[in-house]
Parts: sequence; structure tokens; C-alpha cells
Amino acid sequence: MSHFYASIPESARKTVATARGHKATGITVKAASWAGAVEIRMFHDEETGKDGFTVYQVPHHGQGIDRLLHEGVVGEWD
Repeated sequence: MSHFYASIPESARKTVATARGHKATGITVKAASWAGAVEIRMFHDEETGKDGFTVYQVPHHGQGIDRLLHEGVVGEWD
């Protein structure tokens, strides 16, 4: 059974695209423009039993920057 779930609710598609990930694989979602991209990574931390996430700006087709924007635990406020 999947642990993570991703969807694209708004796009040029007529249907909602979805993807699944497991505790062992995590899941990564990327949204991009010609100026760069934003990437969200979700993962399971076996040691704490919690799900974590990171949000990055990343280059896309040679444009943009590589920078960590935020990281945390899903469902918790820093």
C-alpha cells in the first residue's frame, strides 16, 4: 500500500494526474517554468516514525538556482 500520494489538480490536462510513493522510496514533485523550478520531496524517517519534507528551488533547462527553501515534519509547525 502506498504511503505518499501526489496529484496535479490544475493543469491543461482534462484529468487529474496522480502518483504514489512508498515509505522506502518517498515521493518528489516538481513544478517548473522557463525561469526555474520548485521541487518538493517527501520521505519517511524510520528513526522517528514521522514523515518529513523539503522544498527546494532547482534549475530547469539551465535556468534558476539550487536552494533549500524550507524543511520540516509533515503535520507539525516549526
